[in-house]
Parts: sequence; structure tokens; C-alpha cells
Amino acid sequence: MAANTTAPTLTDIIELARTQKMTLADLFRVAEGRSAAGHKAEAAEIYKAWIAFNDGNPFVHLACFNYSVILRQLGDVTGAINALRNCITLDGRFGPGHINLGRAYEDSGLAVQAIQQWRKFIEQTADSTAERVSYRLMALQHVGRVMENANLLEDAETTLWQAIELRPDKTEAGQHWTALRQRQCKWPIIVSSDHVTKRQLLDSMSPLALGCYSDDPMFQLAKAYRYNRSLVGRPDISAFPRKVVKQKTGTSERLRIGYVSSDLRDHAVGFALREVLELHDKTSVEIYAYYCGDPVRGDATQTRMKNAVDCWREIATLTDEDAARQIADDEIDILVDVNGYTKHARTKIFAYRPAPVIVNFCGYPGSMGSPFHHYIIADPFIVRPEDEVFYSEKVLRIACNQPLDRKREIATGMTRADADLPQDAFVYACFNGMQKITADCFARWMKILEATPGSLLWLLSGEDDVNRRLLDEAEKAGIDASRIIFAPKAPNPKHLARIGLADLFLDTFPYGAHSTAADAITSGLPILTMPGKSFAARFCGSIITAAGIPEMACATPEDYVTRAIGYFDDRTALAKVRISLQQQREPSVLRDIPALARRLEELFWQMQDEAERGETPVPDLVNLDTYYEIGAEIAEQIAEFESDTDYHRRYQEALSRWDSFSHMPFDRRLWPAPTA
Repeated sequence: MAANTTAPTLTDIIELARTQKMTLADLFRVAEGRSAAGHKAEAAEIYKAWIAFNDGNPFVHLACFNYSVILRQLGDVTGAINALRNCITLDGRFGPGHINLGRAYEDSGLAVQAIQQWRKFIEQTADSTAERVSYRLMALQHVGRVMENANLLEDAETTLWQAIELRPDKTEAGQHWTALRQRQCKWPIIVSSDHVTKRQLLDSMSPLALGCYSDDPMFQLAKAYRYNRSLVGRPDISAFPRKVVKQKTGTSERLRIGYVSSDLRDHAVGFALREVLELHDKTSVEIYAYYCGDPVRGDATQTRMKNAVDCWREIATLTDEDAARQIADDEIDILVDVNGYTKHARTKIFAYRPAPVIVNFCGYPGSMGSPFHHYIIADPFIVRPEDEVFYSEKVLRIACNQPLDRKREIATGMTRADADLPQDAFVYACFNGMQKITADCFARWMKILEATPGSLLWLLSGEDDVNRRLLDEAEKAGIDASRIIFAPKAPNPKHLARIGLADLFLDTFPYGAHSTAADAITSGLPILTMPGKSFAARFCGSIITAAGIPEMACATPEDYVTRAIGYFDDRTALAKVRISLQQQREPSVLRDIPALARRLEELFWQMQDEAERGETPVPDLVNLDTYYEIGAEIAEQIAEFESDTDYHRRYQEALSRWDSFSHMPFDRRLWPAPTA
């Protein structure tokens, strides 16, 4: 295009396109310039004209691709699909076209067509260039992800394994693959091949999946640190200045608190938080809720939360930076991350530090290991004083870390017959997710069933293949498969009512019951748990302690099995526990939600006071790369349960060997400086 002193009109530009006087480079410059200036519809018209009159250009597929992107931004998914079809017709091996076409099908609710599109590209790139391999990898990951969301777990696992073997150094496919195997109770979870090592699979595991795999809080902290570094990286925050702390202590101004979560809806986290939000003292704090989950309709929990907070904002469609800017514009003083490293989390938002203080609370059972989470709220049981070394944040405590809603509806008149349970059988139950059931945990349950003739194990149903796998494992252990009963999914009021029909809840290890334990207590069902060292492994112990039955915590796996059998043999002893639970439940710390709300407000003001004094804690990330290497070596040995003494000794011996090879600076964790 020749230089012109006056800006060309849209008509002028389209005429240049029609007469083939606009190069592809000029097209991109002009159209993207219009788009960046907010004139996306004009950009679309320019692309459409150029494509129509320049079909002989060898790179017209690139114009079709950019045209599709603009159409998606305009909300024209149909037009984008047509443009992408044109793109890959012109160049059938153009990876981005196949990837985006599959995504467009998926977003239109056509998951099967999306999978077919990506598989077609996968078949075309069996042997390909390095560039096409990267798109082949992306297509495999997308197929696996969509299959996983559709609960086609076996097919998803197979597809993701192809992606792992293609690039074992890339962690995304491995992250989903290990989580899938946990959901399917496929033991051992980590299985290597000639092309993929156990260490590579361990490296790809997410922090949440690691919590189900290993009770090693130091390794979990180091994993969270590495995961954060990979997930968030170092975003450019140069145009996003740090928020200045406002002086509010001693004034009449309310403290502005922001809760960020994808789970502020009918979800375990939503059920836990909704009464807390209703009980916050509005003379002391002003509550903002930032919802980053999928849109929902007719959601009772979300309706209650919207009515409880001062301001509700939907941020799912905003970029991380724009969401952070909205939070900053709202002048939030204390920003609470209620997701952590869970599904649909928006961790990058917090990297912009849109509030002076950032808190990890309620959604994720562990340390974030991030440079921008200043505090974690826990309780005295979950994080003992000596366990603070396993957290990068400063630990502040409430009485019990599990909020709950005392107004939850519970169905009435539920009988064992309604739940397809025998009237007279002794029923052990576990309603934790399948991903929490490990081989060692299941083996303990089989020992318990073997020693308690006629007893049953009642589990929350998984996919049919997973249920069958557990029945097969039971038969291998010599237990009749008919002694395991699966509870189908049920509306929440009915599920809460049926929990209490069991005799004893058997917790999982290392990732124990959290909100499920609170549900069991609400239903009057005693829980037998085995607290470990990590946040996830101590949560259930916190709940039973807060409910007034701390005696239901077991010291070792052997103690757990012995006591589970003992309650079968001594029904009177179990009845006493149940009566004690019923008597203490309502006045217990667990159900004193008004006190919990007041305590949270006290902690928020404490954080504010520290911020005003310039004493906001700096996350401690010292030596975490080294702890990761040591933790990975230990994890490959899979020591399921260790005493605190043995655990610390194992680490200190490994740290000593590491220091002998390469000097390691002292830290406040497991490698302190020698005392004089």
C-alpha cells in the first residue's frame, strides 16, 4: 500500500483488497490495527473482502485463520467455523486451524465433532516436523481433556498417554493422566515405560493430585512452588503498580474483603461459605465476591450469596489482568483466594497483587508456595506450631478450618430400605471421592471386612468401570464382591439423610474427608480417621476434634484397622460415641458459625494492622528447589505412613547428603543453622 497523508476509509481499504493491491502483510497490519482500536466489525469486513478477491494467494489460509479469530471475538461462532473450515481446506496440515476448529465445535456443544476434528489432525501428523508435532501434542491434549470432561475416562487416559510419550517433558498431559488414574483407582498410579520415567510423571503431577498420593508436606510445599512458577511464571506487572495500604485501623471505615472463587455456587465450597458470608458483621467489613466459574441458573447457593454480599462481580470472561484491575479499582484491602490450585482457579489474577494483602483460605488444602500469598488460615489441629515450616505463608488460625451451613436441608424419613441397605448389617461407609482411595487404603478396608463377617462397605459410586475394578480388587483379597455397595448420586438433601444410615465412616489416607466429614457429623455418623502430617491428611482429624469426638483419631494404620474391627465387635462402645456426638454436635466449635465469622473478621483486621505497619509477611521460598529434588526421590520410594520422627530423620539425612555434595544455605525448615 502506498503512503497516504489521509487515513483511508473502510471503502478505500476494501477497494484495495478487491483489486488485489493489498499485500498479506498490509492486510494484517490494517485489519489488526482496526481491531486493536476497537473496530472489530470493520476488521472482519476487511478480512472477508481480501479473502474473497485474493483466493490465488498461497497464504490465504492465514487470512482465513485471522478472520476466524475476529469472528469469535465478535461472538459469531458459526462464521468462525466456516472460516476455519476454509482455512484447513486450503492447507490441511495447518495445525492452528485444526486446533481452533475443534475448540469452536466444543464451545458449540459438539464435543464428538471436536474430538473427530482433532483426531483427523493427529492422524495426518503421525510423522511430521517439530512445529507440527507441537500442534499434534496440543490436539492430543484437547481430545484427552474433552473425553475426561465427558467421563470417557479409559479413552481419555489412552489419548493422554500418547501425548505423554510424544513429549514426556511437557507436564500438561501427565497432570491429567495421573489424576485420571486416581479417579479410576488404577494402582499403581504411576507406571513408567521405555519412553517415560516415573520421575517425569511425578514432575507432571498437580499439587492436588500429589495430596492424594503422598503424605509429605515438605514435598507438597515444594511441588506447589514449582507448579506456581510453571503456571504463573513472571507476568509483566510493570503497568500494574502495587496497591498502597489504606489507613483504616482506628477509623470508622469498614475493611473491604474480596472473596475470589469458581465455586460460589451449589458446590462443597459454596455450601461451606454461604452462611459465613451471611453472618459477616457489615459494620466492620464490606464483602465483595468475585465469581470466576461457569454461569449457573437457578442456583440456590449463589442466590443466597448474592443476597449476602455487598457487591457481586462475574469475572469469568475477563482476562487475568482485567480481573485484577477490577479488583484493584474496587479498592479491596484483603483478597481471599478460595480456589488455590483447584479446578477453574484463576491464580494469575493474584500475581498482579490487586490488593495489599492476599490470603489462602477454604478451597485448597495446603500451601500455595507462591510469592504473592501472604497468609494462610488454618486451625490448631491441621497446622501445629511445629508444622508451620511446611507453609510459605504466615499461618493464622481459626477454631476449625471447615465452615458449614447450619441451614442445609436434610431429607426426612430416610430408611435403609430407601438406600438399598440391609436392615441388620453392620455398614462401614466412605463417601469420599474415588481419587482419594489408594491401594493401601483399600487393602486396610479389606482386612476390616475379612475380620467382620457379614459387614458391608458402602461407597459413593464412580463410573461403572471403576466400580467393577474395586469389586475385582475385593475378590482378589478374598472378599465377596456383594459386600461392597455403591451409593448412586442423589440430590444433596437426600444424600445428607442417607449418610446417617451407616454405622461407621472409614476415612481415606493420605487425603481425608473434608466437607464430606462435616456432612457425616451433621448426619450423626461417627468417623474413624488417621491423621498424617499434611494439611489434607489432618483435615478430618480437625473436624472430629471440633465436633467433640477426638478419640476417633487413630495413631497408625494398624490402630485404624484394629479399632474399626473393635467397633464391629463392641456395638455398645460405638453407640456411646454416637450418643456423645449427638449431644455435643450443636454446641460444638464445628457448628459455631457466628464465632467463626467474628474470628475471620479479627484476623482480617490483624492483617490490615500488620499491613499498615509495613509488616505484611514475605512468603518464605528459600531452598524449595532442593526440597523438591529430595521430596521427589523420597516419593518414588512410596513410604505411605511414617512417624514424625522417622519423617524428619529421613529428610535431614537427605539434606546432609545434599549439603555434602553442594553447600545448602540454612533455612527455618528442616535445615536450621546449628545452635551455639
